Amino acid sequence: MGKLTEILTLAQARSQALGRAYNGELTPQEAFDLLRLAPGARLVDVRTRAEQDWVGRVPGAVEIEWNQYPGGIRNPNFLAELQRQVDPEAAVLFLCRSGVRSVAAATAATEAGYANSYNILEGFEGDKDANGQRNNIGGWRHAGLPWMQG
Repeated sequence: MGKLTEILTLAQARSQALGRAYNGELTPQEAFDLLRLAPGARLVDVRTRAEQDWVGRVPGAVEIEWNQYPGGIRNPNFLAELQRQVDPEAAVLFLCRSGVRSVAAATAATEAGYANSYNILEGFEGDKDANGQRNNIGGWRHAGLPWMQG
């Protein structure tokens, strides 16, 4: 079994175990590896523009807010923006701060015809530690994957 097949099989098993409607649950490292191994795969960062500006960005990611800033109101144009920027046949990996909004985005994308939708577990910043701070437990940044400030 090749590395890509192994990643996809694990991701699908996690998704099924959680009863998710979309194709899979990826760790940050698996998501990064999938992006390298699958030409045409796209990472969609659903964090707010403020989060991307102040906390950091993933180079090459498609940026489409799930919730708008300020106010946190759901972006009514999310699916239209996704359809304009991402091929529905592509593997689409959704990323947010901690892996919650990306679940909703992957579900909505699947319902809209994106059959190869994946959630990135842990998100960009991971869970809060005992001191209530992020970036110490899990997440894209903590895994040492590519990112840039602002």
